[in-house]
Order: sequence, then structure tokens, then C-alpha cells
Amino acid sequence: MIFDRPSPRWFTLAAHRPFLDDLARTLVTTLGDTPEALADAIVLLPTRRTARALADAFVVAAPGRALLLPQIRALGDLEEGEPPFEAGELEIDLPPAITPDRRRFELARLAADHANLFEDPFDARSALEIGDALGAFLDALQIEEVSAEGRLAELAPLELAAHWKKAEAVLALAVDEWPKRLAALGLMDVNARRAALLNALAGQWELRPPERPLIVAGSTGSAPAAAAVLRAASRAPMGCVVLPGLDTDLDPAAWCKIARDEAHPQAAMKRLLDGAGIDRVAVVQWPSAAVEAMRHRSRRRVVNEALRPADATDDWLEVISTLKQEGDDAGVNPVAGGLAGLFRASARTEEEAAAVCAVLLRETLSEPGKTATLVTPDMALARRVSARLSRWGIEADSSAGRPLSGFPAGVLLTLVARGAARLARPEPAVLLGLLKQPLTHLGQFRDDHERATATLERRALRGARPKSFAAIHKRIATYAEGMAANPELTDE
Repeated sequence: MIFDRPSPRWFTLAAHRPFLDDLARTLVTTLGDTPEALADAIVLLPTRRTARALADAFVVAAPGRALLLPQIRALGDLEEGEPPFEAGELEIDLPPAITPDRRRFELARLAADHANLFEDPFDARSALEIGDALGAFLDALQIEEVSAEGRLAELAPLELAAHWKKAEAVLALAVDEWPKRLAALGLMDVNARRAALLNALAGQWELRPPERPLIVAGSTGSAPAAAAVLRAASRAPMGCVVLPGLDTDLDPAAWCKIARDEAHPQAAMKRLLDGAGIDRVAVVQWPSAAVEAMRHRSRRRVVNEALRPADATDDWLEVISTLKQEGDDAGVNPVAGGLAGLFRASARTEEEAAAVCAVLLRETLSEPGKTATLVTPDMALARRVSARLSRWGIEADSSAGRPLSGFPAGVLLTLVARGAARLARPEPAVLLGLLKQPLTHLGQFRDDHERATATLERRALRGARPKSFAAIHKRIATYAEGMAANPELTDE
């Protein structure tokens, strides 16, 4: 059903469909005749999280059946697991990757060695911040496989030439000096190494394509190295690519203009298909979702038309007329059907927006069997919504994970760092926050520790803010002398 088509094989799953469930269901139907049939397949996914989720989807797709799962890996994890996911011969000529921590401090030292380039006072914090900025610049170049050597002067317009000279000198540290430092260390940047391995894997598959089933799903090939792997996989004897939510209905004239709009959600897939020499009409619906996709065509059409590039919206009245005509022929109203259930809520503040999102999620989850998803690029908003949901006993599964600062250990480390930065003049709120942390005991039983902390707060930290730890010690000593002189007094 999948591999009967001639190569290259390109499929798509509509955006409203449960991507991993449909992927697993079709693979079980196509390859799962025997418990071990799936084990020969290779499935590449964008992230490790989706790889774990696909394993769970296979359990749902084959209830009560014993299955040996295929090799499921995140695209780019070539150094883990079994072939082809361990680098093997592909990495013979490549140096090992530099660790993230060492890279950060090496870049910071590189910035510190050129402190004369900066006008503001330069300290360790400045070196780390500039090192992080240089690292992000390098990552962008390496992921896109772009060389900036000798081209920095071309990046700024003439009216910014004087200001740009300063920025150019700083970026030159990343472009000119950093490769020399890596060569001296005998190491390689992680992203550059990953791109080299992916390109080597794509070249290997072009020359000796795997004979086993090979499925690359969910990736848009936004990085050139990933796009090369997708092209090679689509041409394998039993290979295919499954794109997420490709717009197959958009007007051809508007589709041609998408590549110029970097922010358009279809732009990466447009460039991917163009690079592979594949016309959009050659991409077909994934088998298990083909019939269901037709039922939701109205919603898809309305949303996709709303996302047209701005310079391709001059024929919207004709598009609406066409949609209505298609609906009249089918006996439905596609515009009304496509907008059913959509609404807009305006919030004045971020806190209010988080409250609206949390209430809507809770309302959906109150109905048995229903699920809800919040899609947002704003991690701060996602954390606010998760915090509100937790007050109602709802634990949100965030695809971005949780920052270390949100865990008890992270809170403790943050308080320790803030306290260490204020040793000259202690801050009572930080000191008490550190002492009241559940992970802080100072070698005492918890009850004794809490009583001692309460006494310290009442007798030494309340009132006028102490100017130093010596002032805190003096208050404690005065209190201790008073207690010793009159033992009948209580701490209350």
C-alpha cells in the first residue's frame, strides 16, 4: 500500500490528524503481518520526544498483539544505538565533538582575550554573554551550512557601515579565530559535526540505499543536511517521506510565492520539495488518513487561504466564490463549516491571556475522553498556563519540558547563587528563602531546623535591614545573652 508506488515516494498527513497514531496504524497494517515484520523497518523522526511517543502509538495501533518495534530514532542521532544510527565508518575522518560546557567557556575566553574590541567595562559575566552570542551565531551558520568567511562586510547597509565595523570585528572572532582554536584542540562543533554526518549518511544511502523499509516522518527538512537525508530516503527501494500538513489545495500562483515568505508555515516544505525536484501534486495523502482528510477539507481550506502570502491575496473574492460553489455542489457551506468552533479572545495582559487559555483547557478536559493542546511559541505563556492548571490538579505535558529553575533543586541553586552574590550585604528575603527550602537541613532534623529558622527570622532579620552578616551575628548574640540572663523567657 505504501511501497507499491514507484520512487521517489512522498506522502503528507493533514494538520488536523493525529500524526503519530496514523503513522503507526498504517505501518502496522502494511508491515505488521507477523510480530517480527516491523523490526526490519527504520523510522526517523524530528525529535527524541516524538520517537518515544511513536513507540506508545504502536501499542495503541496493535492492541493485544505482540510486536517487535522498528528502529525509531531522532533525525541526527547518528552516534547512538545500532546502525545506521551509530556513526561507524562515517565519522572516521571527523574529529570528536566539543562538549557544550567546554565550548561555552572557550568562546568566553576568546572574547576575553579580545576585550579591547569592547567599549564597556569587561568582566567575566560580559565574557560569558558574548561567548553565548558568538555560539548562537556559529550554530546558525553551521545548521544552514553557510560560510561567512570574507562576507561579514557585505551584511550591513552603507548607512550603518561605521557602527557595523565594531560588530564585524566581534563576529570575526567566531568566523576567523574560533576554527583555529578548534583545530588546536582537535575538536569540532556539535552542529557542524552533525551536519557532516547527515550529509555522509545521505551520500551513503544514495550509493547503497538500504533494502529494508525506511520511513522519514514529521520533518520539514529545514536544515540542508536533513533535506539531503529526506531526498535519499524517498528514493530508496522501500523508502518514503511523510510530511506534516502539506497544503495541497492552495492556489498554484500563491504556492509559488510562499518560498519568499520565510515566516510562512509552508515555506520550509516548499523549499524541500523544490530542492528534491518534486511537484506538489506528486505528494499524496498518507493511506490511513486519505478518506478522513476529505471530511475536514473545509477547515483546512479556510485556514490555509487565510495564511496566504500578502502579495497573493488579490483574488480572495474569487477564492470565496469558488469555495461556496464547491460547497453548493456538495450540499454544504464550506466557509461556515471551516469557521465552526473558531473564535477570538482578546487579553489585556499576559496573565489574563494565561487565565483564558487555562480555563479553556480545563473546560475541555472536564468532558470525559476529550483532550486539548495549547500551541504557542511563547514559553513564558506556556509556563504561566501550566502553573494555573497545576492549581486545579492538572499536570500539563509540555513538549518544551520544564526549566531547571522550576524544580526544587533548581530553586535551591538559584537562591544559593543569589545569596553568594550578596555576601557583602545580605538580603533577608533571599536568606530566608534559602533556609526555608525543603531541601535545606544544615545537618539538623527538620523540626529543629524549622524552629531555628523561625527564631532567626524573628530575632535577627525583622525590622531594619542588617548591613552585614556581622550585624546579624550581633543581633543573635544579644538575643542569646537575654535568654541566658532570664531563662524563664520563651522565644515567643
